[in-house]
Amino acid sequence: MLAVDMTGDAVKAKNGSMVAYDGQMSFKKLSGGGEGLRGMVTRRLTGEQMTLMEVTGQGTCWFADRASEINLVNLQGDKLYVESSNLLATDSGLRTGTSFTGLRGASQGNGLFTTTIEGHGQAAIMSDGPAVVLRVSRQYPLTVDPGAYIAHQGNLQQSFQSGVTFRTFLGEGGGEAFQIRFEGDGLVYVQPSERNTVAGDV
Repeated sequence: MLAVDMTGDAVKAKNGSMVAYDGQMSFKKLSGGGEGLRGMVTRRLTGEQMTLMEVTGQGTCWFADRASEINLVNLQGDKLYVESSNLLATDSGLRTGTSFTGLRGASQGNGLFTTTIEGHGQAAIMSDGPAVVLRVSRQYPLTVDPGAYIAHQGNLQQSFQSGVTFRTFLGEGGGEAFQIRFEGDGLVYVQPSERNTVAGDV
């Protein structure tokens, strides 16, 4: 559970994620993931759905979603790429958007886009179990199962690769048909659990 102390300021959170509050709070649904009409159209076209609400007031507000673990990410003017289903809340000053991610999205069945968060402030992302933050460097690229991927930040390039071989069709493969490869310099957040993905059915 995430407790946010508010003194007249605002926070953007996943719609319906408020579980309790004290003091005086007001709640307003944001269209297009908080990006207005243009964001709503973009998200409809890209399939990267996200419904947020803006919470303002004085007091403490608690947020949660299905008892998921919550991880706070500090942004200092940089950009965080996160699956919309893993985003719980952000400081109101952070900007959200959508970004083309290539074939990685296709491996999840979530389209070819992901949610971006940028600016100065904190974002709360969720994971099924405690998230692990893995460092990627130029000497040490990283390969991740798409069902375990949550988010990434930094100067990273990602590519989609297939692990399908003739042995897969004979039933002797390792069961990991598709992976995401990250190269460059940055951080990748993964969870100790795998979502159901298109790759898992191949």
